[in-house]
Amino acid sequence: MVCSAAPVLLLAMTLPLVGSPVAQASQPGQNQAGGELGQQLDQKSGASESALASVYVQMDFPDQTWPLALSGTLTLPLASASSSPGTLTGLSLTTECNVDHEGYSHCACLSGYQWNASVCSHHQACQMPHNHRPCGCLVFSPAEAGYCQLLPPGAAASCLPAAPGTLSPNSWVQTPGSTLNLTLVKNHETTDLDWFLRPPGSPTPILLQPGTHVSLTSSPGQAVLSILNVSHKWAGEYTCCFEAQGFRWELSQVVKVALQATDVTRLPDQLSILSSTCVGFQLTCCIPSTHLTYTASWSPEEGSRASSVDTPGSQCFVLTVQRCPAADTTYTCELQSPGLALLRVPISVTIIQDGDTTCPEDSSAVTWNVTKAGHVAHAPCPANRTGLVERTCGPDGAWEPVRSSCTRTELLALHHRAWLLQAGQGWPAAEVSQILAQLSEQVAVVSSPSDLLALLGTISLLAKVVVDTRIQLPHRALEALLKTTDKVLDMDTSSLWAPAQAQEPSAGSDLLLAVEILARSLCPRDHPFSFSLRNVRMQTQLLGPASPADYRASFSTQPPLQAHIPRRSLAPLGHNGTDISITSLVLQKLDHLLPSNYGQGLGSSLYATPGLVLAISIMAGGQAFNQGEVIMDFGGTDSTSHCVFWDHHLFQGKGGWSDEGCRVQSARANSTSQCICRHLTAFSILMSRNTVPENPTLELLSRVGLGASILALLVCLGVYRLVWRVVVQNKVAYLRHTALLNVVLCLLAADTCFLGAPLLPPGPRSPLCLAAAFLCHFLYLATFFWMLAQALMLAHQLLFVFRQLSKGRVLSLMVVLGYMCPMGFAGAALGLYLPRGQYLGEGACWLNGKGGALYAFVGPVLAIVGVNGLVLAMAVLKLLRPSLSEGPQVKKRHALLGVIKALLVLTPIFGLTWGLGLATLLEEVSIIPHYIFTILNTTQGVFILLFGCLMDKKVREALLERFCRTQSPNSTISLATYESHVPEHRGGRSEDAR
Repeated sequence: MVCSAAPVLLLAMTLPLVGSPVAQASQPGQNQAGGELGQQLDQKSGASESALASVYVQMDFPDQTWPLALSGTLTLPLASASSSPGTLTGLSLTTECNVDHEGYSHCACLSGYQWNASVCSHHQACQMPHNHRPCGCLVFSPAEAGYCQLLPPGAAASCLPAAPGTLSPNSWVQTPGSTLNLTLVKNHETTDLDWFLRPPGSPTPILLQPGTHVSLTSSPGQAVLSILNVSHKWAGEYTCCFEAQGFRWELSQVVKVALQATDVTRLPDQLSILSSTCVGFQLTCCIPSTHLTYTASWSPEEGSRASSVDTPGSQCFVLTVQRCPAADTTYTCELQSPGLALLRVPISVTIIQDGDTTCPEDSSAVTWNVTKAGHVAHAPCPANRTGLVERTCGPDGAWEPVRSSCTRTELLALHHRAWLLQAGQGWPAAEVSQILAQLSEQVAVVSSPSDLLALLGTISLLAKVVVDTRIQLPHRALEALLKTTDKVLDMDTSSLWAPAQAQEPSAGSDLLLAVEILARSLCPRDHPFSFSLRNVRMQTQLLGPASPADYRASFSTQPPLQAHIPRRSLAPLGHNGTDISITSLVLQKLDHLLPSNYGQGLGSSLYATPGLVLAISIMAGGQAFNQGEVIMDFGGTDSTSHCVFWDHHLFQGKGGWSDEGCRVQSARANSTSQCICRHLTAFSILMSRNTVPENPTLELLSRVGLGASILALLVCLGVYRLVWRVVVQNKVAYLRHTALLNVVLCLLAADTCFLGAPLLPPGPRSPLCLAAAFLCHFLYLATFFWMLAQALMLAHQLLFVFRQLSKGRVLSLMVVLGYMCPMGFAGAALGLYLPRGQYLGEGACWLNGKGGALYAFVGPVLAIVGVNGLVLAMAVLKLLRPSLSEGPQVKKRHALLGVIKALLVLTPIFGLTWGLGLATLLEEVSIIPHYIFTILNTTQGVFILLFGCLMDKKVREALLERFCRTQSPNSTISLATYESHVPEHRGGRSEDAR
């Protein structure tokens, strides 16, 4: 590099010396005129031997005219009197310098010479170069001087052939998707090694660092650069820059990457043309700039003319079709590069014939040409946007909705830069801040879901880059991020966020994680930092390592929020002598943009949130700490609350709310809930929209009712123990009372389990609580299924008079229906909802009332109640419309009245109870249904004792006979007559259906 001419020229020269050896001279660094020396002469033995020496000379040319020759004889000064004089026989220029008006020298090396590595590192470049590359022009102050040095022996003028190493790729032309390996074989010890890539058409090289696509390995004899999954974006000139033998060296190789079909842009992708109006059309395929030479040919090419057009960054091949084809035709752009496989890119052209169903021309927002039914029309994006607009022509000739992937070109460019940073190209320390600053400018022009997704994707990529490279951000970059986030949270939900989340369900969760990561990456020197906008508030604090104090932060949000981290949680972090930085970030409106996913113990989506999320981060020694106690006060929470945090790992990475490690400390009179969590992440609070009010009266009624129900069921069992043999003297009575006895046993066990469940530790991690919930679910369901078994048995007796089943077979079917079916429902609910965290209710060993688990109980119950109601209606119709074939009228009426009585006893009680139970799950329900449900639900055993047992005439007569020792002859004859009138082998029906 040669600087521009100037009145003063500084020269550093290598002098071939002859004569006697010389003694030591002064060191370089002086700035004197007239040929004074400032360099030590290398001493040689022998009076007639030559020696090489470097001198520093300043020569003035007032008329700015270069002399024709710079040679002559100079007498070198001696360091001692005993030294012999030397003779200068030749002069070689090494350095040219331009002195500016302030006296600073801009010096550049001539061919064969180079700056020493230490000189490069201590002086500023004339122009801003890429760091770590060999320096060209350097700036020296007026008080100092410098000169380029002769390269080691054997170095050529270009420096590269004699560099201490060789660079070779595993293949000069890479196949897309393969791995590129560039190997530097080192002849000498090298240090400060860096890799660069200069893409085709780019004037400046790009630093390569470890990333998702870049891998760097080094050993004593070689260094290897590996590029994974290469594409044309990784083609270009690769340069290895390193330091060896006191100089910095460059070795370069050009690597070419073959194109693939996805790299070729087709304009259009598909074309529909009316045969009657077609006068010709154009098809284009464009390829990006590459070191490879491609030629294009089209097929078919009859009646067409091909041409080539070069544009900045791409080359386009155009086919002008002058004569339209008669039928549908596929045109193929065939791209060929020497030594590579032929690349074919098809473009289909559809010819619309007369009579074809078509969609008409439409120019509403985008011009849509006439398109054949079943085909997709394409249109280019508006100016400054990249992508494609598609619209399908339906089979009936009606246009379907427009699908657009158009994204602002500037946003896509920023997204691409962020992707390259993550892949391993670029300077993260500088470029992350630049991209964040440009995002804050581009966020104002976001107008489509594609724009929003590109912006959110860029922020997420930058967060990953910050984590991978462990860089720190200045406060200006963080301000740009927070301003962007504030505007993103204000964006319209229906037109932007909802369509974006339909494409990327985790968009809100990804934004939260990215902002958390970037916010805690603030440079320590910029603490404390405070920032406040409508949707974003941030506070940071730097605590000393000696004895960190309590951390407190208050935010005047709606609702108000306070955070406190005790000293005991911070003290262990300061033992390594590093400062502790704490970042508190409050994001409003973000919780409404997060998916309605709830972890174990929280149920489904019947929650409201206060509208804010608090993210707290602790950094010490460059590491993030996630453990520590944090106490938060959320205001304005006047309903049942759950302290939760957003767990990014739940629901296959989509994220969800979890209360693990968090608990509600207190609910104060001023509607403030205090949350205590044992870890640091993004916190919020969930408020139940329709939970059962915490009412001591309801709790007391529930316990008293369950106790009364259990006592009544025990009495019922005692009664059956006394009268069982008397009341089951025939098949119908046996089956009926067997069903009722199983109802009593199941309900007794279920009530006992339900009464004892509050004594167990709640939560899905408690096996006893989980078992209690499962048993209650199974036993309560079994109660209803035995009711169903009884109803179906009675219906069979009523409908199929002459097709009776044996008692053993009916009993087997009733056992299967009464126990196996509820076991299946309970097991399915456990397997389906437990992994989702929607099985157990909040703080109770019972099914979750806010998810599908409780509906897996209520659904079968209401269905059984409905079936029993149908049986009741059928019995009434049979009673009102008797048939002569069914036996004597009086006997039939006794049987039908028994069926009606059995159904009237249990159906209203259980049906009304669980109907009210379902009503209590609805929003904005009053307190009255809760009272009625509690009373009916906990006193079912009393109803069964009264109406199912004691109201039975046979039971009462048996009890009277048992305790009064008396017998009624008429009654005894009646029992025998009813049950033996129609023999079972004839298929007759017993008339006593009770």
